[in-house]
Amino acid sequence: MTTKTRPKRPAKSTRRRRVLITGGAGFIGSHLCDDFLAQGFDVICVDNLLTGSTDNIAHIRSPRFEYINSDVTTYLYIAGPVDYIMHFASPASPKDYLELPIQTLKVGSLGTHKALGLAKAKGARLLLASTSEVYGDPLVHPQKESYWGNVNPVGPRGVYDEAKRFAEALTVAYRDARGVDTTIARIFNTYGPRMRLHDGRAIPAFMTQALSGRPVTVFGDGRQTRSFCYVDDMVRGLRALLMSDHSGPMNIGNPKEMSLEEMARAVIRITGSKSRIVHRPLPTDDPKVRQPDIALARGVLRWEPKVGLESGLRRTVRYFRARLRKRGR
Repeated sequence: MTTKTRPKRPAKSTRRRRVLITGGAGFIGSHLCDDFLAQGFDVICVDNLLTGSTDNIAHIRSPRFEYINSDVTTYLYIAGPVDYIMHFASPASPKDYLELPIQTLKVGSLGTHKALGLAKAKGARLLLASTSEVYGDPLVHPQKESYWGNVNPVGPRGVYDEAKRFAEALTVAYRDARGVDTTIARIFNTYGPRMRLHDGRAIPAFMTQALSGRPVTVFGDGRQTRSFCYVDDMVRGLRALLMSDHSGPMNIGNPKEMSLEEMARAVIRITGSKSRIVHRPLPTDDPKVRQPDIALARGVLRWEPKVGLESGLRRTVRYFRARLRKRGR
């Protein structure tokens, strides 16, 4: 795999840098909004709230923050300069993209096309939020960026997997053919505050069930593995990649692998729940293993996760407990 040199950019001016975050009212997107504001950027958040929520950005009171309700698959225009674009607009959980297959494909294709067009017009550097799902049900373990994947394009997960694979190809094409400054982050399982209670991913499901005293559902025999990265670490890695000269793709995730049954037991223990684990049939094409090789991120960005699982889960439990109490009022 080759890394192309970043296209030359105009000399920096004295004005504040400006970043556009599509999907900025989503889970990771809203944390990116907070992070870039803290770094002194002007932040534009674009989100049509298909799976995002204004609750995630309601705390932001900065005059350097602007929210625009817009569907990036139909139109994306921003007045004035834009220095960076973080393209995060997309349903991101199996529950979402199974319920919203057309929207998922459109935002991966048309939405990415609009974002890249804006990056070209503004001379901005664009980071594409891709996913570990481009590796499918991998035959190589752990997964390196050079691995091409094992994806079923017509399976139930294909709408998300192929939308992201197309988005990667389109991003590379704009870089090579149009000289747009781009990079690609392959994001592995991420968790933390602002995940939706019922978004269908493992940790929200485990926490919601455990805190409600219901049985905790583990699919299959529970031995399938994932690697969970706390959102603060993820955001730090994504910002580092955006500010680098690397074109990607680059894995950003936590290489510590664990089974889903182990995670379910950890959640039950940390919540103090008396819930028991129940097993249900494994969904079609559910990956049996998932673990990033982050040698590239370590070498290029000097980045690796810092937040331990115990600490990250406790922070996340506090958020979920507060959300459930609020809903119960």
